[in-house]
Amino acid sequence: MGSFVRLLAIVSSGIVLLGFGFFATDELSRGSQNQQNKLDKEVTGALVDPAPIAPTPDQEAVRERTNGTFRELVDDANDVLLGPFSGLINSKERWVTHGVPALLALLLYGFGLGTLANMLPKERETGHDWRTA
Repeated sequence: MGSFVRLLAIVSSGIVLLGFGFFATDELSRGSQNQQNKLDKEVTGALVDPAPIAPTPDQEAVRERTNGTFRELVDDANDVLLGPFSGLINSKERWVTHGVPALLALLLYGFGLGTLANMLPKERETGHDWRTA
């Protein structure tokens, strides 16, 4: 059972890290586009996150058209894993709204499940006589 929990911790942490990596790559590649968006925000008063953690159906449809199959699979899994933490953060900065839930998810899934896996009882090797060791 401990091996399964450990595997679950590794897989979920990997998905969270991969999803955050995709977000960071998108944000870094936008570069000047972010500056233009900030200028537009000053003019219009609103800045929309192009990749929210818990998207509406319309945002999900746009994201599906923009991303490939693997990326969309990772984003959907990431939405599920980060869902419990997305409501805790109320910020207008995209790095905060994506980074803090990712950090909390890594703490819960990676550290928490890893610690739980280590605390679970290990299977004992039976059938060996102490005299034959």
